[in-house]
Amino acid sequence: MIKKTLYFGNPAYLSLRMEQMVIKLPEIENATGISETIKEQSVITRPIEDIGVVVLDHRQITITQGLLEALLENNCAVITCDSHRMPVGLMLPLCGNTVQSERFQDQISASLPLRKQLWQQTVKAKINNQARILTVCSQVESRCMRKWSNDVKSGDSDNREAHAAAYYWKNFFSNIQGLESFTRNRDGIEPNNLLNYGYAILRAIVARALVSSGMLPTFGIHHHNRYNAYCLADDIMEPYRPYVDELVYNIVAIYGVDNLQLTKEIKAKLLSIPTIDVVISGKRSPLMVGVTQTTASLYKCFRGEQRLIAYPER
Repeated sequence: MIKKTLYFGNPAYLSLRMEQMVIKLPEIENATGISETIKEQSVITRPIEDIGVVVLDHRQITITQGLLEALLENNCAVITCDSHRMPVGLMLPLCGNTVQSERFQDQISASLPLRKQLWQQTVKAKINNQARILTVCSQVESRCMRKWSNDVKSGDSDNREAHAAAYYWKNFFSNIQGLESFTRNRDGIEPNNLLNYGYAILRAIVARALVSSGMLPTFGIHHHNRYNAYCLADDIMEPYRPYVDELVYNIVAIYGVDNLQLTKEIKAKLLSIPTIDVVISGKRSPLMVGVTQTTASLYKCFRGEQRLIAYPER
């Protein structure tokens, strides 16, 4: 079942009652001249079991410890945003699987050759998805990218990922006036802000699925920055990034290059990322469900039960 993503961009009181998230709006709670009946009718509830991601995007949000505990026990990812309303923090459960210790050992004990093979698969899947998205969105020839995908070696020792990324971003927005010379840079011009936001949501979804599958999001197969708590999430999200790119491309096409601030309307579109359709092994499912299939297959690779990660094909 697809879990819901809840976004809070205004002041709110969030609490727990009978396994339900209770949402109250302070402007109504504290208002004078409003009857208690109307105040009670303004209270919204959501079943905890239906929630997969919560985004807290306002400094005047109050959330109780009881609700946080219930969300984490339900393997929900809680994202907090900074003063610029960009995701800055991620809270995940410490224990997401009944045999977590055993799975940690399998993950940590994975040999270097295995990790290199898994990264090879990951890069190939990413480049193939980039190639398809590039053709669909910009009608740009992508045969060179498919060749680079076929040439990826164990561990991507020739860095085909970087070659593909340079070509991909050089051409991705090339048919949109004003973005012909777009450069992908976290601190760059719009729509980099939209890409940053979308990737942060994707990262949370992947990290949540890794914890659910009993793995450490910190211990990566390729990424190994000592200051990065989500190296494995950053690895596994790579083939899913093009789905976010396509969504951002469509937003740019609709709103135009001069209207790409992170408004609530645009954020709402980016928060639909968990429901994007992906195809894995010929079967279509929402991205959030697909990511869970991917992380489950990754553990089987660590376990030695299979050799291939189940990545989506665009």
